[in-house]
Order: sequence, then structure tokens, then C-alpha cells
Amino acid sequence: MVLKQGVFLDLETVDPRDLDLRALQGALEQWTFHDFTTPAQLHERICSAQVLVTNKVVLDAQAFAAAKALQLVCLTATGTNNVDLEAARQHGVSVCNARDYATASVVQHVFALILALTTQLPAYTRDLAAGRWQDSRQFCLLDHPIRELSAQRLGIIGYGVLGQATAAMARAWGLEVLVAESLQGPKDPAIARYPLAQVLAEADIISLHCPLTPQTRHLIDAKAIGLMRPDALLINTARGAIVDAQALAQALREGRLGGAGIDVLDQEPPPADHPLLAPDIPRLILTPHVAWAAREARQRLVDQVAETIRAFLRGTPRHQVN
Repeated sequence: MVLKQGVFLDLETVDPRDLDLRALQGALEQWTFHDFTTPAQLHERICSAQVLVTNKVVLDAQAFAAAKALQLVCLTATGTNNVDLEAARQHGVSVCNARDYATASVVQHVFALILALTTQLPAYTRDLAAGRWQDSRQFCLLDHPIRELSAQRLGIIGYGVLGQATAAMARAWGLEVLVAESLQGPKDPAIARYPLAQVLAEADIISLHCPLTPQTRHLIDAKAIGLMRPDALLINTARGAIVDAQALAQALREGRLGGAGIDVLDQEPPPADHPLLAPDIPRLILTPHVAWAAREARQRLVDQVAETIRAFLRGTPRHQVN
């Protein structure tokens, strides 16, 4: 198969000019790279493309109808919700996603959030900035209780590649791991699994690694939070809408949860009035969807896309989702 013309619609989402793009550039003869593509610009930019690479640009039925030469879409993400897969199939376009490129980065971020919350880093940093240590009559401040991870229980909801890697790291820290039952049905019987309600009630820390589906939307709502220990931590590096943001904000304000580390929101970028952006929410750490974004992970991602294109040209497609 001979394909020459490639278009990357939103390069800026993966490369702020710190990656080596030579493998991707060498996968096709001609490339056009766009940092950002608006809906108004989309049809003009894809009309002659044979290969499209995108992260978050929406490709709907109209887009596929406009892209007459298109044969392959490569996503620089695992999720496919921004692509009309049925429309792609009807137009004879293969769609391939990226997989397992950011495991180390995500697990590192999960534990960065856990450690920051358990050691009270934000609170003590604020105290220092306010001069409280400088004014103390003791050599240290003990105003915010610090806990050790060893012997705590980590509940994992979603036991795919990321959930398993998080569990392995947790055991290295001495945590006991409780894996929640799969919402998609029976899984590997060799892995002990527990009812979701039991995991929520018994875990000191809950870490979310499940996909966003109709079944998992607002899985962590006011009822679920009510089952959790009042000193428990909630970590979400999966998808924002798995958590009911309003319920989480209220629980933190009312002291019914020990803290939360949140990397994803239900709308990204979030509006200024998003419930979790309010300045009065205690014990909350927010990061801007960067758990996946270590430079090494982004380099693996770009290199994986290059190999996916080469595999398609060889007639051996990989990571195809439609």
C-alpha cells in the first residue's frame, strides 16, 4: 500500500517542542503539522489527507465524508470517543489507537498525589509561605497529621494495565491491595476481587483506573462517598466524569473525606465555575490532566504512532478499533 500524505491536526497536545519526531516524519513522505485545529478549519485541512493523526479533534460523519482520500486515522490516545467509528467504517477508513505508552508516568503521578496528601505537603507548604514555621517556638510544625503508607489499604477500581501497575507499586510500598469486582463481568479468577461497596468501605485510599462508560459515569457519587471512611483519600487519573464533582466538593468541605487527588475533570479545559475549582475546598489537589504526560511517555506515544502507520502500510494493521 502506498500512502504519502499525512496530517497531524493537534500536535501541540503531545509535543510542546521537546520530542524527537524523526520516526513519525519518516513514516510518510509528506507531512503537514498543525499545533491546533478548530472545527472551522477541519474540513480544509483533511480534504486531501491519506493519514490523519489526532488526539482530541472530533472526527464525525461529516468529517469522514469530506476526507475523500483518507484511509487511516491514528489516535494519540487510547480513548476513541472523539471519532465516529461507524462513519469511519462506512467510508473504509481504519482507526487505530495508542496503547500502554504512559503506564509508568500515570503510576508515578498516582503516587505523587498519594504521597502529597498523606504527608500533607500542600498544607505545610502553605504554612511555611505564611511564616508559621518561622514564628514557631518549636523546631517543627505538627499541625497537620502525617500518615505512613505501610499497612494501609489501597482499593483499585479498574484492573487493566494501569490498575495492575498501580497495584504492583502499592505492594512495594507495603500497602494491602483490594481490587474491586469488574463492572464488565467475570475476570481472571486467580485475582481476588471484592464487591465495590466493600472496597469503598474498607480502603484507606481509592484509586480509579476504569474507563468512562454509561455504567461508570458518576460511579463515585454522594452515595459511594458516603460508604468511604471519613479519612480516606480518593485518587482519579482515569476520566473526570467517573466522579460526581459536586458531591466530592461537598464531602471535602464537610470533612467527610480525608482528601482527593484529581487529574481529570468532566469538562476539559474546565469552565471557571467548575465545582472543583472553587478556592475554599480543603484537602484537594488538582492537576491539569498531566498524569500521562512525562516526556518519555509522550516520546513512546509518537514513536508508537509511527510504527502503527508503518504496520498499516505493510498490510498488518495493529491497534485497530473499527
